[in-house]
Amino acid sequence: MSSDSAWDQWGARDPYFGVITLPQFRASAITPEAIREFFESGRVQAEYVIQMCRRLAGTEFSPQRVLDFGCGVGRVLVAFADMCHEVVGMDVAPTMLAEARANCARRGVKNALLVLSDDDLSKATGSFDLVHSSIVLQHIEVSRGRSLFKNLVDKVGSGGCGAIHVTFGWDAHLDTFGQPPPPPDAPKQMNVRKSPRQVLRAFFGRSGEGVALASSEPGEAGRDPEMQMNYYNLSELMFIMQRAGLRTVLGEFTDHGGALGVFLFFQRPAAQASPAPT
Repeated sequence: MSSDSAWDQWGARDPYFGVITLPQFRASAITPEAIREFFESGRVQAEYVIQMCRRLAGTEFSPQRVLDFGCGVGRVLVAFADMCHEVVGMDVAPTMLAEARANCARRGVKNALLVLSDDDLSKATGSFDLVHSSIVLQHIEVSRGRSLFKNLVDKVGSGGCGAIHVTFGWDAHLDTFGQPPPPPDAPKQMNVRKSPRQVLRAFFGRSGEGVALASSEPGEAGRDPEMQMNYYNLSELMFIMQRAGLRTVLGEFTDHGGALGVFLFFQRPAAQASPAPT
């Protein structure tokens, strides 16, 4: 659970910047206009997700129950609330959920259930017509995130769709296909007594490779909490999806500041009705 406490700190200190790391969303600089821009980006994303899912499920696809995993302050959740009967937002940070509840109240959203996440997704009861997670798994340790990915896939109900974003590499590593090359003299370096931050920077050269650590702006008191950046093995994720009975996957590549990723869209085949007894 090493990343959870950091996200609770982000929620307490700088919740909107923690979701989208652009300077206009810093707590010290955010304005009502920036807030409108923030939630407008969520509306655009929600509409994009529905459009992509309709490429798989047909133009009539209209989810009535949506799971938004890693909902943060509700950027996309409030848009989904306008489109469905019920949306469940999950996050590991109580502080983020508190801000999401406040945002729902400000916008008159009454059909959102906000719950604290665990690795089993135990509070997301039942199945969903749409399971969504964007720019979330990249911040979770890979072994843990891989298990969460499987649990998210399993939450998609019969005929429902999933829309899950993952990162897989970095554009700085062209010669190794996006993967950080082994550090030179790794055994020797690992024996040097250094802090985790120093080791990571020695290995990856700069923030944003392997694990990215957000840094405070000049003049700010203290430092930002850690913000991990992790990349996933797509072969492992494809294996999980195939074993779950999925037949078709659409992917759209993303590039967020050099962090290369893909938004995976899929539909669970509709369960066939049992033949009537004769």
